[in-house]
Amino acid sequence: WRFPVMDIVQPKDLEQDFRLAKRRQAELCRQKRIFNARNRIIGGDTKAWDIQVHDQKIKEATEKARDEIFAAEMRQNDKIACILEERERRERRDLCKAINDFQQNFQKPETCREFDLSDPLALKKDLPARQSDNDARNTVSGMQKFMGEDLNFRERKKFQQEQNREWSLQQQSEWKNAREEQKRAEDLYVKTRLQFDKTAMHLQNLESATRKAVCAAVKEFNKSQALESAERKIQEKKQEEEDNLAEISNLLRGDLLSENPQQAASSFGLHRVVPDRWKGMTREQLEQIRLVQKQQVQEKLRLQEEERQRDLDWDQQRVQQARSVLLLEREQQRQQRDLRRALDCSNFNLAKEQLLQKKYMKEVYTNRPTEDYFAQFNTGSR
Repeated sequence: WRFPVMDIVQPKDLEQDFRLAKRRQAELCRQKRIFNARNRIIGGDTKAWDIQVHDQKIKEATEKARDEIFAAEMRQNDKIACILEERERRERRDLCKAINDFQQNFQKPETCREFDLSDPLALKKDLPARQSDNDARNTVSGMQKFMGEDLNFRERKKFQQEQNREWSLQQQSEWKNAREEQKRAEDLYVKTRLQFDKTAMHLQNLESATRKAVCAAVKEFNKSQALESAERKIQEKKQEEEDNLAEISNLLRGDLLSENPQQAASSFGLHRVVPDRWKGMTREQLEQIRLVQKQQVQEKLRLQEEERQRDLDWDQQRVQQARSVLLLEREQQRQQRDLRRALDCSNFNLAKEQLLQKKYMKEVYTNRPTEDYFAQFNTGSR
């Protein structure tokens, strides 16, 4: 199933255009600040920082909305994948069930032509070499019955024909039932496929509604961005006038003209200074550096001690583990030796029993012809 392609503006395209426009605007503002001598002042620009924070918040909100849209699409795709996977699993299960039913109904071991060669009850079913002249088990190689000695040929042939006819009727009935069962399975499969198609159409409609909502949200966002851009221009014009007044005041009361000793402090942080105005480090700063170095040395010694102790613990664990493995292997070997001895004893007892049984059978077969001979002799003398 493939969804139709819709020619709409994607949120990522709008976001890319917005980033490009924002970058161009920032570059123009930066060029104005750099190439305009009146705008280059010493200190931090709090207004510009506020604008950057505001832009960062807008960017985070945009990324959050985009992530929510992607999450909704991923959940919808997961639902579709689960439905298709469940359909495939059900079809595979039905196919395996049909194969098993067919094997149980039409491929039974008893119907195999070579079943008599692998019948587990063959010895129990076996009979003596010959019971009567009508024994069907007698073969040519057995020389128990020759051609023309079969007295039940007509009855046996009639019985075989009747049996073949019954088998044919039974097979036709089974094939008919199998075709009906297959037809019912196909009808059920068609109904299931139609239900899945309806579900896919419903999901597609939900996706279309979601896309429309996303487009409306993007439109509202663009509108708010335009309003914010107009307001930003008004604020920039107002800020430019305030900067002109601040420049005049800074020139009159600046550290450069008044030679303030605090002019070496940098506007980027307390830990930074202006190189061409710096007069050197103070005694407190030097003491602080030495104290930090001592703390680092102590911390390094502590870490080395912990690493040494950890290595000792690991060595002890490895030794204990090797010892437990060795004990386990010895226990397994002992159990194998005991099991082998018990098996040898059992085999020896079975061998003794078989030997005694063979001797007994040999004695029975040896004494039987002598008894028959004496019986015939007594009969003839009478």
